Amino acid sequence: MGMAKNKKLCFKCDEEKITYNCKGCSKEFCLMDLTGHRLILTSELNHINNAYNEFKQTINEQKQNPHNHSLINQINQWEIGSIEKIQQKAQEYREIAIKSSGTYINDIEIKFKDLNEQINQMQTQNEFNEIDLNYLRNQLIEITEELNNPLKISMKDDSQSFINEISIISSKKSQFNKWKQNAITAAGGNKQGQQLNQCNYPYGIFIDKNKNIFIADRGNHRIVEWKYNAKIGQIIAGGNKEGNRMHQLKCPTHVIVDQQNHSIIIADQGNRRVIQWMNQKQQILIHNIHCSRLAMDKSGFLYVSDSEKNEVRRWKMGEYNNEGAIVAGGNGKGNQLNQLRYPTFICVDEDQSVYVSDGSNHRVMKWRKDAKEGRIVAGGNDQGGNLNQLWTPEGVVVDHFGHIYVADCYNDRVMRWYEGKEEGEIVVGGNGEGNQTNQLMRPLGLSFDDEGNLYVADDCNHRIQKFEIIL
Repeated sequence: MGMAKNKKLCFKCDEEKITYNCKGCSKEFCLMDLTGHRLILTSELNHINNAYNEFKQTINEQKQNPHNHSLINQINQWEIGSIEKIQQKAQEYREIAIKSSGTYINDIEIKFKDLNEQINQMQTQNEFNEIDLNYLRNQLIEITEELNNPLKISMKDDSQSFINEISIISSKKSQFNKWKQNAITAAGGNKQGQQLNQCNYPYGIFIDKNKNIFIADRGNHRIVEWKYNAKIGQIIAGGNKEGNRMHQLKCPTHVIVDQQNHSIIIADQGNRRVIQWMNQKQQILIHNIHCSRLAMDKSGFLYVSDSEKNEVRRWKMGEYNNEGAIVAGGNGKGNQLNQLRYPTFICVDEDQSVYVSDGSNHRVMKWRKDAKEGRIVAGGNDQGGNLNQLWTPEGVVVDHFGHIYVADCYNDRVMRWYEGKEEGEIVVGGNGEGNQTNQLMRPLGLSFDDEGNLYVADDCNHRIQKFEIIL
């Protein structure tokens, strides 16, 4: 600071005195106020020094305790949150694995129980031969192999993320498929009529390996084939007005394709006959039968339900001259386990067990091969719309997991049941009767294509609905 030659106003006391210039703030102070000004500057320096010492202490503390850094704390919180997520995922997958294992064991137990009942039945009735014993022996071998080779479950490691997530990969496809609830109209849907783009109360349907749809177009007395994604169908049998001549049909209720000889077999119910069409040539296979629906097993046996006699019979390929063998019912109309009451749709599994939609008993029955009575596998709790009930069941299909799919006609829905369970679940429909894409109106025939898409003969809407599987 330099001494001024002349008196000037002091910045602090505002009096003319000999002043001294502060180069820091460029202001003039008298000697007394300059001293006070310096004290203020000294105090501020001390504050800065204290802050420095505090900062130095903080640095030393962080050097000595690096885990207390705020970023480290953030990382710690991230770690805790990640561990919680991993633990939640791990528990979720444990539950999936336990559930899969339980379902697998239940499947084997059901098969084991069936086998035990067959053994007991043979022992009680004392009616068996070498063929029966070989069958039982093979069944036991199959169940044993299945038990010793359980469903494989593995973990798939997703290495794309920093924290690897796992997912359960099963050696089989999911046993609990789901379908889109809004259907695509695969055939018909252009009001009731007899044009090639229309249907008239379609009943039974069959889907071949090329996804072509064969329809028993009952009200038009014809069988129509709709090629995959076609806009119109083509008549392949009947369509020559209602009649009983060989080239005519009367109210056909079902059609199946015999892919071995490329023919179609028709339940020509109104004419009380089962008729085969091959290359526009017709042959009556079975005469004088109130044929309701048809099925064919992998060995080529033909099964026919008779809703008048309340029974299901089986014929060996090429041996249609005899009366066939009764495989379900045949004990008069009734609701006992050895009886049926207006049976309609039927299907046969790989073990030649017959599943029958027992319409007026509002249940689906399973009759094992050579059994004297059936077992209720769906419904059987009177007519109704609860999950443990059916109302005039129609189409029935069983997949290789043992799930039973039923067209629950007057509830306007398709149900899935698992043998031994008290209740079923709604697969599609169940939204009241109607013609919207998520509604059905008196569903009858059911079928799946090779991809697992579900087809429903939506009878009173005169259309075939395709519900796409959700992969």
